[in-house]
Amino acid sequence: MRRLLLAAALTLTSLLTGAAEPVWQTLDYAPAPADNPLKGLVPYAGAANPDAFPHIMEFSYFPLSAFVTAPDTYDWRTLDRFLDAVAARGHQAIFRVYSEYPGKTSSLPAFLLRDGLPIFRSQRASTPPRPPVDIETPDYNNAALRQTLVAFIKALGARYDGDPRIGFITAGLLGHWGEWHNHPLQDQFASKVVQAEVMDAYEAAFRRTPVLLRYPAGDDDARYAANATRPFGLHDDSFAWSTLPTRNSHFMALMQKAGATDKWQAYPIGGEIRPEAWGKVFDTAPGDPKIEDFAQCVAATHASWLMDSGMFRSANPPERRARAIAAVQRMGYEFHVARVALNISGRSLTVLLDIENRGVAPFHADWPIELALRDNPGRLIATVTAPPLTGILPGAPTRRQIELALPANSGGPLQVLLRVPNALPEAPPVRFANQTQDADLAGWLSLGVINIPASPANR
Repeated sequence: MRRLLLAAALTLTSLLTGAAEPVWQTLDYAPAPADNPLKGLVPYAGAANPDAFPHIMEFSYFPLSAFVTAPDTYDWRTLDRFLDAVAARGHQAIFRVYSEYPGKTSSLPAFLLRDGLPIFRSQRASTPPRPPVDIETPDYNNAALRQTLVAFIKALGARYDGDPRIGFITAGLLGHWGEWHNHPLQDQFASKVVQAEVMDAYEAAFRRTPVLLRYPAGDDDARYAANATRPFGLHDDSFAWSTLPTRNSHFMALMQKAGATDKWQAYPIGGEIRPEAWGKVFDTAPGDPKIEDFAQCVAATHASWLMDSGMFRSANPPERRARAIAAVQRMGYEFHVARVALNISGRSLTVLLDIENRGVAPFHADWPIELALRDNPGRLIATVTAPPLTGILPGAPTRRQIELALPANSGGPLQVLLRVPNALPEAPPVRFANQTQDADLAGWLSLGVINIPASPANR
C-alpha cells in the first residue's frame, strides 16, 4: 500500500470529483508470467522434473477401457483422481481418451472384444531409438463400437463439461494415440460418417469446456469430415516440425485449405511440440534443419498451449530456458491495461480501462473480471464483477467500463484493484502485463488510489 501511495505516477489523489471528462493515467507494461492460466508449455502429468519450467497445466492420456466397464456403465474414479491431483498442484488438466495406442493393449472395453469387435493387428515401424511396436486397431465401422463412443462422450460431457479442473480436452478416441490417423494404414481409420458421429456427440455434450480436434478439414477434404465451421479448437501435434505451410500436409497448409485460418479468434489452438524438437526449438541453433522457427509457428497458428517434455526432463542451459520463457510469454493472450481513468460521482466510482492484448490469441474462458476497493488497513471493503475478457483480439484494443458503489461510511484513500480470478480456486488468477501486477496484493493489479470524502454519517 505504501509503495503505491508514494508512486506519483499512480497516485490519483486529485481525481475527478465532478469532472466532466475522464483523466487518464498511463500504466507501464511488464511481461506477464509464462505460467498464466490456460496457456504456455504443458508437461505430461508426473514429469520427471516438473519444477524445471513454469507451467500451469498438465496432460495425460487414458484408454477408453479405464472408464467404460459395460454398455452405458462408467467408472470415473481414475479420471477424478487425476483431476484432483492436478488441481491440488494449482494446475488445470488437459486429457485425451484413446481406443488404440501403439505398443499398448487392453485399450478397448472388454465387453466389446468379448462380443466380437474385429481387431486389425499391425506393427508400427521403428522410430530410432524406439523399437517397432505392435498395434491393435478396432474396426471403427463396427456398430457396437460406434454406439459405445457416442454414449461415452455424452456421459463424459454430462459429468465434466464446465468442470474447473479441466482446461481443455482433445477429442481423441479415433486413430493411433487418439490423433485421428492410422498412418500409414489409413484404410483402417474411421470413415467420415464415424468421424461426424463423434463430432456431433462432442458438440452436443460440451458447451463450456473447449474440445480440440487434430486436423482441420473443409467440405472437400478427401479423408476427414468437415469441421472448419464446427465449434471446436484444433491441436497441431507436430508443432515446429510440420506446422508452416511449406508442404500441403503441414498444419497451416491444411488450415488454409479448410478455410480455418481465422478459427483461433473464437476457438483455442493447442498441440504438442514434435519430440525431435523438444528443448532444441528454443535454441538459437536448433541443430536440425527440419525444426521450424518457433516464433513463426506461434504467430501463424495463434497457439495458446503446447505439450512439451524437453523443458521438463532435465536441467536446460540457462540461455535456452530464458529464450523459452520469452517465447512462451508471447503464446495465447497477454493483457496489458494501458490506461485507466477513475471517476467519482457522488457515492459511485466509474473505472474506465483501455486494455490491449499483446499476445497472439484471445482468452477463451468466461471468467468474470473482479474490481475491488482496499482500505488503508488492507481490507477489501467493496467488490463488483464485470463481464469477462473473452473476445479481445491482438491488435484490437478495447475499452471497458466498470461501476462500483462506494460503501457507506467509507472515506480517505482507497486502492482500486483489478483481477480475473481462476474458476479453479486452487489455481492462480490471470496476471496482467503491468508493472503494478501483484505490487500491493498478490493476484491483483493495482490501478490507482482514490481519495473520497467521508460520508456525513462518518464525519
